[in-house]
Order: sequence, then C-alpha cells, then structure tokens
Amino acid sequence: MIKKTNIIGLMSGSSLDGIDLVDADFWHDGKWHFEIVAKDNYDYDDDWRNSLANAFYIDNVKTFPETSLHALDIRYGQFLGQVTKQFIDKYSLKPEFVASHGHTIFHRPQEHYTLQIGDGQALANECGVTVINDFRTEDVLKGGQGAPLVPIGDKLLFSDYPICLNIGGIANVSYDVDGQRIAYDICIANQALNYLATRVETHGRASLQYDRDGLIARSGNIDNQLLTTLNSHSFYSQQYPKSLGREFFEENIKPLLENRNDVADMMTTFVEHIAIQISKSIENQPIEKLLITGGGAKNKYLVERIQAHTKQQVVVPSDDIIDYKEALVFAFLGLLRSRNEINVLKSVTGAESDSSSGRIFQPNN
Repeated sequence: MIKKTNIIGLMSGSSLDGIDLVDADFWHDGKWHFEIVAKDNYDYDDDWRNSLANAFYIDNVKTFPETSLHALDIRYGQFLGQVTKQFIDKYSLKPEFVASHGHTIFHRPQEHYTLQIGDGQALANECGVTVINDFRTEDVLKGGQGAPLVPIGDKLLFSDYPICLNIGGIANVSYDVDGQRIAYDICIANQALNYLATRVETHGRASLQYDRDGLIARSGNIDNQLLTTLNSHSFYSQQYPKSLGREFFEENIKPLLENRNDVADMMTTFVEHIAIQISKSIENQPIEKLLITGGGAKNKYLVERIQAHTKQQVVVPSDDIIDYKEALVFAFLGLLRSRNEINVLKSVTGAESDSSSGRIFQPNN
C-alpha cells in the first residue's frame, strides 16, 4: 500500500480576492501524485480587504513587533485558523497539518526582507492542527528572491505541461532550462486590473472588484502611448531571477493610471501589456502546451490576447486547478518541508543554495 498524506493548503494572493483552501492527498510511486479531497474559498469582507491593503502603508516596518503590524499578524493568524477550522468541520477532514502562505504585506528581497502575515502559532492554536508557514524568509536571507515558490509544484505535480503560467495579482512563469527549473515574475496583472475595476461606476457608485470575463477590457481601445510607457520599464529587460511585489505596482504602475478617467481604455491597454510581456517571456521556448492558472485564466479576453501573441498552445484547465493550484502547491511545499526535502529551488530564486523552508508550529491546546 502506498502511503497517502493529507494536507490543507491556504493561499491569499495580492489581488485580495479571498482565501483559497484545499485539502488534498499526496503520494509518491516514483513520481508525485495528488487528489483534491475538498476545496473552498472564503471571500474577504470590506474590513479585512481594507486592513490587508492598508497594512502596506504602515511605517517603520523594520520595528515590526512594536507596530500595529504585529497585532495584525496575530489577528490575521487567528482569522486564518478560524476559517481553517470551519473548513475542516464542514468537510469532516482529518489533515496531518496545514501549510499556509499567509498574506504578503512587503516583499523587498533587495533588502533581504519579506513579510507574509498570519502568525503560525495563532493559526495552529485556532484550528488545532500542526501548521507550517513562512516559506519565503529563509531563501531571502540566503540572497534569493523568495519568489516564485510554486515552480517546484509545477515541476513535480504538473510535469505534463512544459510551461506553467500563473496569473494572479502578479503573473509568473516557470519552465525547465537545461534540466533545471527556472521561474520569475513577469509583470503586474490582476493587481492593476482589479484596481481599475474598482473605479468603474455602477449605479452611481464604484462597486466592482474585478472585470468578469474581461468584458470591460474588451469594450475599450488601446492607448498606444500608455502601452509604450508600460512596456518600456527596465524590469522587463532584466535577467531572471527576479520578482515583483506590491511596491512595484504602487511606485511604477498606479501613478500611470490614477489621474485618468478612461477606465475601459486603460483596462484594454493593460491587458495588452500583460499579453505582450507574457509572450516575450516564453518566445524562445518550444511550441508546447502552456498551462494557465490563477484568476487571470478566467479573464476570457486576456486569454484570447495571450493566445494572439504566443505560438504555444494555451491550455485552460478545470476550475479546480485554475482556482486552487497555488493553495494546492503550498500544501505540497508543506509536505516537502515535513520530510526535510527541498521545497525552494536556488535555480528559481537565485539564492546561494536550495532550501527546505518553512517554520513548524504545534497547537498549544
């Protein structure tokens, strides 16, 4: 009998669309396999969405324990634990442990600093299950980017797809080069599209959180001057490893969008920008299957524009994989950490060595 390990993975992305939860069995028979047992999404209410968005602006981040970020870290960990406990009870689950990405507030690898809140001890105490979290810090301290982390899951769980593209708040890609997995962040994606969607007025007030199916973007026209400006940023000509955070959006993208009213045109233009940058990132790769996951895979107009710009065969999988792949992979990262096996690749992040990364917390009660 092949032993299966049952794990819950939690993911909260920079697009602030909620918490993804996956319970999955993993087993190994010469290669890794998985089966999703249960999955769910917990939408943020306005209070949590605002708290997480505004935490970015809290000053004195280096004195983290003395600021309100510390209180938010604990409170968010408790919240994650409560949501996880509800998930366990709802589906009568018996996980061996919970692997949590947390929610990224700061990502500054050039300063050897990254912060994903969601205190592991508070989470474990609330849900009553062993927790593994903080998957990025060790790699950043080793001089790596601490991101992307999903590529080892791409390589070991989704090996049928030579190129894996995830479009969340940030778009990133992974594929093999000379037998080694490489990956990097391509560009800002849903962070910008969702920001623009909130500026669309419906019935006299802004109420949209995202552009369903890309309908608004489809209705606009490309602003060639804005497109040229977006595509000219020096980040796109940098060699990997490289990664992006909220900082890049705030400093480089938002100023180009915030003082204009032509929301549909800006959205059309930004979709084109995303598609162009994605096509450039894989233009030298073989004509193979391109797996697209993340919230952006549901943006039909964006997927069409990506296909229009690329030679690869675009594959949009089932909703289970689109919506929950990142949570699934973080569960897998937790499994590898529990086995003291490598779960962060230096070939992806640029760190001085591979890591078996993540902190482990036992519930106190």
